[in-house]
Amino acid sequence: MGGDEELLRGRIYGQDHDDPRRGPQPGRSYVQLVAGPLDGLLLDVTGWTPQETASGAALETELGRFGAGGRALYEPRPGDPVRWDWSGDARDTP
Repeated sequence: MGGDEELLRGRIYGQDHDDPRRGPQPGRSYVQLVAGPLDGLLLDVTGWTPQETASGAALETELGRFGAGGRALYEPRPGDPVRWDWSGDARDTP
């Protein structure tokens, strides 16, 4: 199985586990989250501007260092635009 096929089999960040439309949907754009608490999930970046995708994302998660109220930080991997690497965890500020 090729890398693109493996990418299309993943779960989507933020999608309910019982969503009947599990997995990637045709016509949508995804990046794979690598390492950290969200390792292996796909992030739907459909409609994101080039500036938004270049800056990465701070994704809410209870699985990181700060638990509830924390975020996992992911940045695009240089030379591999469909994979974003974990760069650490952050706490939400009140």
